[in-house]
Amino acid sequence: MDPAGVAGLASSLPGVTGADHHGRVSWRVGGTPVLATVPEPGVLNVMVGEADAHAAVQRHPGAVELLWWGTTLSGVRAVLADLSEDDVRALLEDAWTRRAPAALQRRRG
Repeated sequence: MDPAGVAGLASSLPGVTGADHHGRVSWRVGGTPVLATVPEPGVLNVMVGEADAHAAVQRHPGAVELLWWGTTLSGVRAVLADLSEDDVRALLEDAWTRRAPAALQRRRG
């Protein structure tokens, strides 16, 4: 999965826009909550919930690891070369479901 493909997947979700996040490429939903960032080439941090994070690590050992912000589980760190487009799409959709405002979620159905 390449960066352009990730950008296309992220931007296809309702209300998602690209934005700078402390000098990193990121995608936000509803203008504020960060869904995902690119901390370095080939890596995607995705802000999924705890259950989705643990499930992703179990499905993709070595390609996905838990992402911590201090003592708080923030999501997952994913190596894009080791994941399919469907895998990345699923992670982004999990993050979107967790962070999208209720009005956007209702429109998506």
